[in-house]
Amino acid sequence: MTLFPPPLLTRLLSAERILIAGAGGGFDVYAGLPLALALRAAGREVHLANSSFSNLYGLGLDVWQAPDLARITPDVRSADSYFPERSLARWLRAHRQPDTVWAFPSTGVQPLRAAYRALVEQLGIDAVLLVDGGTDILLRGDEAGLGTPEEDMASLAAVAGLTEVPTRLVACLGFGIDAHHGVNHSLVLENLAALQRDGGYLGAFSLPADSPEAALYLDAVEHARDGCPEHPSIVHGSIAAALRGEFGDVRFTERTGNSALFINPLMTLYFGVTVEALAARNLYLDRLEDTVLMRQVATAIAAFQDSLPRQRPPRAYPH
Repeated sequence: MTLFPPPLLTRLLSAERILIAGAGGGFDVYAGLPLALALRAAGREVHLANSSFSNLYGLGLDVWQAPDLARITPDVRSADSYFPERSLARWLRAHRQPDTVWAFPSTGVQPLRAAYRALVEQLGIDAVLLVDGGTDILLRGDEAGLGTPEEDMASLAAVAGLTEVPTRLVACLGFGIDAHHGVNHSLVLENLAALQRDGGYLGAFSLPADSPEAALYLDAVEHARDGCPEHPSIVHGSIAAALRGEFGDVRFTERTGNSALFINPLMTLYFGVTVEALAARNLYLDRLEDTVLMRQVATAIAAFQDSLPRQRPPRAYPH
């Protein structure tokens, strides 16, 4: 291990065919776009995928490459105006990038893992990077607020079972954003410290604001906003504002209502961990193993939290 490049990038650069997948649905895949562009520029074959909130089951039969695995291209027809995967595919085509974005419908762990495995086999993937817009994927389950864990945890459990893939990693972009959903980020830092002790924390590094990847990311976020103005991404609107050097309670969408935002430079940091270490630290991931439906995932998480004698209370960040 050396000081640079960062350990997360070192491990990704050691692979040849990399799948970067949004773990938590919505626009999560956009958190991996700067990494995908940089890795492609370095000569790696990179594929993009996302856990989708869109109505994929309304799509034509031709998009389905395997059960629960949809190939989204710029020309896919859908009545759903909220379609981040197609928005990204269209942006990629406009920038002369490979323009397929794979999509997984909202399911439990067993069908999701099968879909991942089918994609890994089809593309010859030797590294999977789960990306999270925000940091709630780093929560272990006993925290007072878990954010929106269902899709994140289904993705983590699914990929944790892909033991045939030699490199499996997680990267989070947007530290602090999940406070909007009740996450206490002092507890996130405590969890990262535990992963550090386990050897599973791969450090943090900033997305440079003056890099070509940052410029393209900002353009992609704006393109997505223009494509779905009624439902812009709060996560990526916040990261984009931080990249532009804005600070504090920045207003960029009515979706935040009366919430007080705290846009700041920490939102431009990637935090990297290994899937193995993160899965081992999670306190309820084994309860999700046999799930088939997303509502079973939600029920299992709620039952685990109800079974706890106490939750870790929020802690104020002392500095």
